[in-house]
Amino acid sequence: MVDLASFSPVCFRKLSSSKEFHWLGSCAFGIITCKLVYEITGFISLSCFKGYQKLSNKEKVEWNNRGFSTFHAFISSLGSLYLVLFSDLFDEDSSDALIVNRTSIISNTILGFSIGYFLSDLVMILWHFPALGGLEYILHHGLSMFSIFLSLISGQGQIYILMVLFSESTTPFVNLRWYLDVAGQKSSTIYVYNGIALFFGWLVLSSTPQILVSFVLIFPLCILGCILAH
Repeated sequence: MVDLASFSPVCFRKLSSSKEFHWLGSCAFGIITCKLVYEITGFISLSCFKGYQKLSNKEKVEWNNRGFSTFHAFISSLGSLYLVLFSDLFDEDSSDALIVNRTSIISNTILGFSIGYFLSDLVMILWHFPALGGLEYILHHGLSMFSIFLSLISGQGQIYILMVLFSESTTPFVNLRWYLDVAGQKSSTIYVYNGIALFFGWLVLSSTPQILVSFVLIFPLCILGCILAH
């Protein structure tokens, strides 16, 4: 039988301040947010976009799914941009710790939130397979979650993960292209402008050193090796 007296406010404060509780809370927040944005996207689209009612059930699912995909892209890319360029977290003189070993509450929250997003999206992909994506999406989401998870629990390499998450900034343009295509607006001016913005977005991101891509693929194996060695 549980001794309720031993579960004092002090114990609760220790639990609530633990890293593990924060990680799980961030992940849960990501999952709940995805669900809420999914429902809100459907509600707003039904009220404001007449063509939404004409979509098939498959298209409605993907329409709403891209809603929380866009929301995550805004949160992760803006958060990553702030932490890498504008905060002092990774400034050379802000701490004695190596840059690759620096973390913060905000960076941990963004990583946990992203895990919640990728997990939510992966569940939807599997549930509606292959309507929302094939095996390449499952592989992408699996590797992404694995890399982010290892960086989160090890506290290493978060600057690289954040730089890769910044590439999510092109996702809203990709989703808008799909929305316009489904809505029959491929000949519209906004479709052309969106395509130009998407092109230049990828052009800028392609200038990022290719070592980042290699890091995302190799980093999970390196951290896993360190864990097993200990």
